Parts: sequence; C-alpha cells; structure tokens
Amino acid sequence: MSQKKILYITQEIFPYLDETTISNTSRFLPQAIQEKGKEIRAFMPKYGNINERRNQLHEVIRLSGMNLIIDDSDHSLIIKVASIQAARMQVYFIDNEDYFQNRETLVDKKGEEYEDNDERSIFFVRGVMETIKKLRWVPDVIHCHGWFSALAPLYIKKGYADDPCFKNAIVVSSLYDENFDKPLNNGFADKLRFDGIGDPEIETIKQRGTMDYQNLMKLAIDNSDGIIQGSETIDPALTKYLQEKNVPFLPHNADFDQNVEEINAFYEKLDA
Repeated sequence: MSQKKILYITQEIFPYLDETTISNTSRFLPQAIQEKGKEIRAFMPKYGNINERRNQLHEVIRLSGMNLIIDDSDHSLIIKVASIQAARMQVYFIDNEDYFQNRETLVDKKGEEYEDNDERSIFFVRGVMETIKKLRWVPDVIHCHGWFSALAPLYIKKGYADDPCFKNAIVVSSLYDENFDKPLNNGFADKLRFDGIGDPEIETIKQRGTMDYQNLMKLAIDNSDGIIQGSETIDPALTKYLQEKNVPFLPHNADFDQNVEEINAFYEKLDA
C-alpha cells in the first residue's frame, strides 16, 4: 500500500511566526503525522515580516514564475522553502511582491486589517494549488488551518474538482477561536471566478450576504468532508451550523498526543 500523503494549508507556522494555537498546531501536528508514516507537505504565506536570512528561506526557481490572474490583474507567484531541522520537515512559502512582500501578516503594524485580505487569501490558496500541480504530488487528505485558508475547500471541490491532483482528495478544516473585524470586500465573490466557479457558484456565495468571519467559515464547512475543533472554544454560531449540516466532526482534545491519535484516525475514517 502506498504511503498516505497529507497536505497542510495554514496561515501561520511556528517558529516563522509567534506562538499561537494555530501556529503551534501547524508546526507540531504535521511532524507527528509524518512520524506515523505519512508523507506531508506544509504551506503558509511568506509574510514580509518573516526574516528570510535568519530562517534560511530560499526561492525554488523551478516552481516560481507563474502568473495568477485575480480580478483581471496578473500577480507573479514566487515559491520559497525552508526546513525545520528538528522535525525533518520542509515548509513551502507562497510569496508575491504585491500581496506579501513589505507587509506584515493579516494586519499592519498598527493592527489594522489589510483592505485586500480577500485577494491575498485567494492568491495564497490558488498559489498552493498550482504549486502542488507543479510538484505532481497527489494528496490523499488536505487539512486547512485558519480563516486565511478557508477558501481552499471551495477551490478544491469546485475549481480543481477535475484536476488529477485534487479530484480524490479528502478535505478537512480545523476551526479555531479566531475572528476578523472587517468583512471581506463587497466584490469578493466575483474575484473567486475560476474554472468550476462560475455564475451559479458566485451567485450562491453572494446570497450569503456580507462575507464576515462566520459566513466565510460556513463556506469552508460546506466544502469540507470533515471538521476538527482546533481550540477549546469556537464561535457558537458555527457549532450550531455544524450540527445542522451534520458534517463529520472531531471535538477538541487538549491532550496533544491523544489528539494526534484521534486526528490520524479521523483522516483514515474519512479516506476509507
């Protein structure tokens, strides 16, 4: 039997960013799953405040150079990579001069959310998809962490539904105790247009109303095969929505070792 492949798409990984529930999970869960015999890949954005020299990032020329069109504008895709030696784990970074270089993370130095976070998220997610295609690496399970990765399930299930790299992938999303203050821009839905995401899909998304945190995560839930509660508490409205949708669900477990066992079993159950 071939080695199972797990793709992690996350908005943050420690030690490249400060320790949070998401960054710690995204650092230690892939390592633990890899130690269980699975092959992993991990992707995050290359925010401008990540020190490339200190973290020994370098560009992967053979993967870079593609242009992604978002809202009728071309944006160059740059792929960088670094290694967490203690974990024997490589991390791929999605970079772009317009969206990530000379920027902070999801907020600026004053703590204000960037107005174009919608486009930044689209670019990040599509950048991961296109890089996986170039790698010709076919994941069995794709596990998404943080709201900045919440569009990945939609693109996998709709935009890349017929692509050989993704058509059989199981999509898992972890929900955390997080939020954002500014709803995504009013024209957000139209920017999603892509193969498999046409007028019917865009109209359905528009009918959700303002794309705030709750609606964005509901969109992720709708396109995920399973949901994991990644922190002790999550938005009660999302808990209610999960119950209504009856999506396979794994509750939070504060014991990391037990949680890894449960997540590994959850992957296997969904992929059966």
